[in-house]
Amino acid sequence: MKKLLFSLFFFVCLAVCGTVQAQEVFFGEKITAKGAKKSNQLSKMLAGKDSLADVKITGKVHSVCKKKGCWMKMDMGGRELMVRFKDYGFFVPKDCDGKTATIQGKVKKEIIDVAALKHYAEDAGKSKEEIEKITKPEEKYTFEAVGVILK
Repeated sequence: MKKLLFSLFFFVCLAVCGTVQAQEVFFGEKITAKGAKKSNQLSKMLAGKDSLADVKITGKVHSVCKKKGCWMKMDMGGRELMVRFKDYGFFVPKDCDGKTATIQGKVKKEIIDVAALKHYAEDAGKSKEEIEKITKPEEKYTFEAVGVILK
């Protein structure tokens, strides 16, 4: 009986007092999420500009490099944002697809050549047929992150 009452008391305490928070994991420079804008607002922030420095955004990770975790892609409001890490000084987990990330760094518009696009497609695990269909460079916004927080 004592064991049953103790167990009941323990679980009631957990239910009342114990709140599980999403664990944050840091990569690169230790940054905070304070002041971060939603990633889908980035297009508005860039209106009429080719680049922005010291930007902080939060959003879902769509995909990540499956070989090393050396890049990830996030939504920026209808467009995909390619995120790389400053000086390849850090990587993120290869299984962080679908997690929420806060990133800080600079964003710029650039032309990604065919060789790089094919390389990214290979890193993402695309089929040989899909990779061979890449024949033109693409203009994209890219983000160089100095720090990342994953939840």
